[in-house]
This record gives sequence, C-alpha cells and structure tokens, in this order.
Amino acid sequence: MKESEKEPEKESGKDTATGAGRAAIASAWPTKPLGVAVIGAGYWGPNLVRNFQSSPGFRLRWLCDLDADRARKVLGGYSTVQATSDYAAVLADPAVDAVAVATPAGTHLDVALAALRAGKHVLVEKPLAATYEDGLKLVTEAEERGLTLMCDHTYCYTPAVARIRDMVRSGELGEIQFVDSVRINLGLVQKDIDVLWDLAPHDLSVLDFILPDNIRPVAVAAHGADPIGAGQSCVAYLTLTLNTGAIAHVHVNWLSPVKVRTTMVSGSKRTLVWDDLNPTQRVAVFDRGVDMTHPQEIGADERRDTLVSYRTGDMVAPALVEKEALRSMVEEFAAAIRTRRPALTDGWAGLQVLDILEAASRSLEFRGAVVGLRTGR
Repeated sequence: MKESEKEPEKESGKDTATGAGRAAIASAWPTKPLGVAVIGAGYWGPNLVRNFQSSPGFRLRWLCDLDADRARKVLGGYSTVQATSDYAAVLADPAVDAVAVATPAGTHLDVALAALRAGKHVLVEKPLAATYEDGLKLVTEAEERGLTLMCDHTYCYTPAVARIRDMVRSGELGEIQFVDSVRINLGLVQKDIDVLWDLAPHDLSVLDFILPDNIRPVAVAAHGADPIGAGQSCVAYLTLTLNTGAIAHVHVNWLSPVKVRTTMVSGSKRTLVWDDLNPTQRVAVFDRGVDMTHPQEIGADERRDTLVSYRTGDMVAPALVEKEALRSMVEEFAAAIRTRRPALTDGWAGLQVLDILEAASRSLEFRGAVVGLRTGR
C-alpha cells in the first residue's frame, strides 16, 4: 500500500460535512445510538466516559481497565455501564460498534489493532502510536477493513481553532507567512518521554488541522536542552519548513515559571493571535503588517525609495460560542462512522504528527540538523 495512493482519499474527505453540514448530518442520524466502550480509566478515560454518556450519538456500554475497581469508581454506584478488566469480553460484545483507547501510548498499537480486527471503529488518544511504523499499521488496517480510525486531537475541536481553520482556509489572512506557537509552563517532568513528545503534539496537530491541503511541512529542525539533568530535553524549539517556503515554530518548555498558551498565524493580509488562557478574547485578528510594492508598479523616480510600507489597521476579536472540545470531538467521531467519511482528525493526521516527532528526535540527536519528512496530507 503506497502512501501516495491513500493521501488523496484523506484530502477529499477532510473538508466535507463541516460546519452546518455536520449539524445536518447529526440531526439525520438514526435513532439507535452507536455502542461504544472506553478502554482506560486513568487520567483521560473519565473525560471520555462523561462525554460519551452525554452524547445522543452513542451509548456507553463498557469501561475497561486493568484495575476493574478503578473503572467502577469512575462509573459510580448507580451506573448501568459495565466495568471490566477483560478486554476480550468487550471486543466479543456485538453491541459494541466502537472503541475509544485512552491507555499509555506504548499500548496503542496492540489495543487499537485488536479492536480493528474485531470489526470495531476506533478512537485513539494522542499520540496515535508510539512510533510512525506502528501508526502506519493502524492506518493500513483501518482502511483495508473500511473502518473509522480517528485520533483525539482535542484542541482541533475547540471553537477557537475551528474559527482559525476557517479563516486560514478561506484566504481571509492571505498567504501564510509564518506560524509561531508557545506552550510553556512549570509542568510535570516525564520519565519516559521528552518535552517534545509530551507537549508538541498539541501544536503540531493544530498546525496540520488549520493549514490548507496544498500547504504542508516538508522538513524539521529541533534544538533541546536538559538544564536540570532529567535525562531528556525539558526545553525545546522546533522549526518546520513548509513547502511554500514559510516556516512554523514551536516552543515547548517544562521549566517556565509562567504558563503561556499562544499561537500566532501571520498572513499577507492579516495576522491572528490565539491566546488559549484568555477566555474573554481567545482570538484577535490584526489588520496590521508589511506591504510590498513591486518595482514594476512604481515609476523610475520612485524606485530608489523603499519598497516596504507598513499597514496599521484595526484589531477585531471574533465572537466565539463556547463549547467543550471533547463534546465536538465525540460528535465528529459519530458523524464519521455514520457517513463513512474520514474524520477531520483521522489516522493520517495522527501519522503526520508522529512523522514530525520522530524527525524532530533525529534532529535533536544531530544537534539541530534539518531532517526531511515522509508524509504530507
């Protein structure tokens, strides 16, 4: 199976059934909800349980965890959902149409592959798998079986990012010149992964989500440092080269005394700033920037003058309807299954993030060398 043969399928499905179209599809769903099981009752599993239980598109039937008592505590004493440590029993249940995997990344391949081979649609927490090779196995298995494989890139389903995607893809910002993202805080230093693998998947998934289909990263260079002797990078800077010549930059940091969650997307017409920590103004759009005058557009006497002029305009803060991102993600999972189309953050989106992370790790090993990427949309 060649990647080039599969990628166009993703492109053709990525922009279908968006916005009002998705709402129309949701209202036309059959009355019978899809049976779903959540695998993993640790940090993220309870959030999935809550959103699947509140979704009209699903009926939560199982919560599976190696510690069945922990699963029962998550469900509470009055729940009709079954708690178990027997994953085989979950997969054998014909009432289960889909499985949501919220287990450690190192287990994603085995858990998700077993579900796909049992004929279940699969939602996987980020990252899609521990390696690109494992992720490709999942994508291939899902496509061969005609099943939905979706990666829960939660930030892509926030109202702010949905609006940013619309502005970027509609051309409202003009040609993309640069993207700059900062995700820093005094965070939990992980034992098994570095700061890139811990925090950067959020920013990389958003980048993949908002960029038009004809713009994609082609290479990456990464620099990292371990000033506290943790054994892996605690501070890292990642620079992506896009096929247009523009760049995207990501700064991630476990050691910052202040928490910052901002992304700037600059275009030839406008620039937007997304501040995820500012609930009153998450997105601001600036009509400010640099305009260039081409020599052929001005007279000979003026050519000696500067060709650069600065544009100073208004700032607009679009009104956003607040909605829980996980709720939107669950609705998208149901819509993708019902309509048999790729999810907005499908397996290929998860694979793109893994490709960049692995290339960034290789770049760190070679002191910031530029490393080419395998995939594109």
